[in-house]
Amino acid sequence: MHPYRVLRGVLAVLLVLNVAACTGRPKNVLIATHVTPPGTSVVDMLVATTRAPDKTQPGEMFSGERGTEYSFADIAVSIPPQRTVGEVQWPQGDTPDPSREFTTVEAQILTKEAAIAAFDKRIARTPKRQALVFVHGYNTRFGEAVYRFAQIVHDSDASVVPVLFTWPSRGSLLQYGYDHESANFSRDALERLLQYLAKDPNVGEISILAHSMGNWVTLEALRQMAIRNHGLPKKITNVMLAAPDVDFDVFQRQIQAMEVRPSLFTIFVSRDDEALAVSRRVWGDKTRLGAINPDAEPYIDVLDRNHLTAIDLTKIASGGGDSLGHTKFAEAPQVVRAIGARLASGQPLNDGQAGVGEKLGLVTAGAASTMGAAAGVAVAAPFAIVDPRTRENLSERFDAIGEHAGHTVDSGTRLVAPPAQ
Repeated sequence: MHPYRVLRGVLAVLLVLNVAACTGRPKNVLIATHVTPPGTSVVDMLVATTRAPDKTQPGEMFSGERGTEYSFADIAVSIPPQRTVGEVQWPQGDTPDPSREFTTVEAQILTKEAAIAAFDKRIARTPKRQALVFVHGYNTRFGEAVYRFAQIVHDSDASVVPVLFTWPSRGSLLQYGYDHESANFSRDALERLLQYLAKDPNVGEISILAHSMGNWVTLEALRQMAIRNHGLPKKITNVMLAAPDVDFDVFQRQIQAMEVRPSLFTIFVSRDDEALAVSRRVWGDKTRLGAINPDAEPYIDVLDRNHLTAIDLTKIASGGGDSLGHTKFAEAPQVVRAIGARLASGQPLNDGQAGVGEKLGLVTAGAASTMGAAAGVAVAAPFAIVDPRTRENLSERFDAIGEHAGHTVDSGTRLVAPPAQ
């Protein structure tokens, strides 16, 4: 399609969006109340991150930019008593209602030494002395990673010390390429975290839960760790890969570098995951690990040969906030509870809050040209009418398109086509 026609269509949709109501994605949710409301449950988590600190907005703590140092934090989130399992009840105003919404009770940045001391104190009083490390996916802001992990820990009813590893995702519509490179940027840091946990005598078991692009960070870190240590540490007892946005061929190479023990890896797959379907188009029509059919070849052979367990969630209904079937592991009540049972028993399983348009917008990943960016907005824009999170990011990204365009948008109504090539 000619760039002129793409931009004309984009502009038409954006004119509609300008008059639509817009609530936007939650911001500044990490301002601590220092109050534990009665009747609520509180999830205390430690955070290790390669994100840069955000000193401009106290309720954000960390931005989507890459930090020059490894940073740590301690955050406590309260969960309302009456709620739907699998959902994050996001604050709707500057003063959240803890009886109906998630709230931040405590939030402070720690030194490395303080983080280690806090972790050792908590792990010592945890059954099985088990740590759960969560690695989020693409298009996830810092606060979104915190609240999603708090929801998972609470709804799974897991007796673990939660450790969030969060890498620099900009949480924006057309930043798939930046996010992917940020994942590469962060794999050494995740390996250092896992190496520390494995060597800490206070730790009994380590479980890892990764989602979407976070699986790339996780698998690369584990691959490096296995090569360096001549195998994975025995303390790592669970590696759960949820909707992994990883090329299946590449995954085979990664897993071959590890000495995989039976029941160690569990992969949550779903053939109706539309986000992974779009990602497949981005990456040259190569199958994504999270969208395989575990009952068909060549996947059966690879799974069996490497002692991998695949859980097919294709027929499982997700939560109301997951129209694309990409976060079933967290939003489907039966799945998140099964994860908790897996963590509690050690037995194999038997079977961001990103906007809809944003997930589909990754079809333009890596596009450096104005045409690529405009096409991404064109794909996402129709969904933005019903998705306020996408509306916010579209308005941010459309300005960037104009800066790099080879033509101009005159007064928001008349397009001037570029010279003929």
